[in-house]
Amino acid sequence: MRREDAAAVLQGALALSHEILAVAESGDVHRLRSLDAERRRLLESVRAAARSLDEGELSVLRTIADVNAQSLGRMEHRFRAKCRDMDMLAAGRRALRAYGHNCP
Repeated sequence: MRREDAAAVLQGALALSHEILAVAESGDVHRLRSLDAERRRLLESVRAAARSLDEGELSVLRTIADVNAQSLGRMEHRFRAKCRDMDMLAAGRRALRAYGHNCP
């Protein structure tokens, strides 16, 4: 793979990373998995070239890693919010079972 091709592929992977970040905010897990698989394929194609990366390409990889960490953080936040909602629902159901018979 030529250096110009590798740089273009890395820019494509970076664009996908930003799209993944936006999708992570919406919570569309199926779209997220599809985009992540496409990004992984691009990154593996650069790695398969078996050559050293220059400082610019390494910088793009660091940016991809940072955006990926943000995406993971957003998905984890959504997961925890869902868990809290489920806990509140379960508490409400327990309260209804315990005190439901006391309603006028």
